[in-house]
Order: sequence, then structure tokens, then C-alpha cells
Amino acid sequence: MESNEIIEALAALAQTTRLAVFRRLVAAEPEGEAAGDLARDLAIPPNTLSAHLAVLARAGLVSADRRGRFVVYRAAVDRLTAVTTALVADCCGGRPELCNPPPATECRPSRTSEVSS
Repeated sequence: MESNEIIEALAALAQTTRLAVFRRLVAAEPEGEAAGDLARDLAIPPNTLSAHLAVLARAGLVSADRRGRFVVYRAAVDRLTAVTTALVADCCGGRPELCNPPPATECRPSRTSEVSS
């Protein structure tokens, strides 16, 4: 993965609303979530949400699928995995036994939080 791709993905997530949207979409995998539901549940005006989703989509972190009159968004978890893998690819100069691995994470129930746009 190229450095500019990593930077774009991290920059897209480095904003409170976009991070909340992405986390919400990760929690909604694999079904995804309709844009209207995201806007309502996260208390984000629809036009503001659209702008944030566009940034996440340009970074390859979300995808959209039209289902009838709804647009359903899904998190590109594989893209985030690629970004994090690229960040630690050269861990400890190619000697991963020297690095303390991060603690294993488990899926847990999502927290609902309101976001200010």
C-alpha cells in the first residue's frame, strides 16, 4: 500500500463525525446501514453526512449500494485492515519477535453516541 493511500485513510478517520460514522458502519456489518438512518441516529444533517461519506468513500473506507430508494453504506473493513497492516509491516526492523503485539481485540456490543457535526 502506498504512503499516500495510508495518509488519505487516516486523514479521513481523523475527524470526530467521520470516525463515528465509520465505527457505526463497522458495527452494522455485513448488512450496512441506510444513509437516512445514519443521519437520524447520529444526529447529523443529511447534507453534512453526505459530505463526510464522500470523504470516507474517496479514501476507500466505505462503499455505497442503492437498494430501491435507499442508499446503504458499508464499511470497507478490508481496506482498514490493509492500512493497519501497512503501518506495522516493518515492525521492529523486520524482526516482529522484538515487538510486543497489541492485545487481541474481540467484537463487542457497539456504543451509541451522539455526534455533533
